[in-house]
Amino acid sequence: MPDLRNAITDEFQYTVESLLFRNKSILDQMTKYQDSCARVNRTIAKSATSCGCININVEKQKYPDDDSEMSLEELKLLLEDHVNGKLCDHCRDLIEKEIGKNLFYLASLCNTLDLNLYDIIIKELDRVKMLGNFNLR
Repeated sequence: MPDLRNAITDEFQYTVESLLFRNKSILDQMTKYQDSCARVNRTIAKSATSCGCININVEKQKYPDDDSEMSLEELKLLLEDHVNGKLCDHCRDLIEKEIGKNLFYLASLCNTLDLNLYDIIIKELDRVKMLGNFNLR
């Protein structure tokens, strides 16, 4: 039996291929993908500035001194994501829709370049697992 995640990813990618008419050029796809990235960011910002369901409190990250003997797990606990609060249902829905559009244009780029999105995810997962904590991003 095929892996369900693989089937869903492939079905999504094939569906995108069948629906893409207006933005067939890779240049159109690249700019639409870039625009969708900006829309994701804008929607997150609006969750803080218009709705207020989350607060983004940015401060300088508190890295330990160079001579500190801190483990990576301890460092993870020390560093902040700068987000306080939880997304309300409305903002969560809007962000999910924008990320969905982003995935649509990512899949369209994969189709145009004859890449398989599922294979890319698996390869990146393997790289991340292999490098473990040395994959600091």
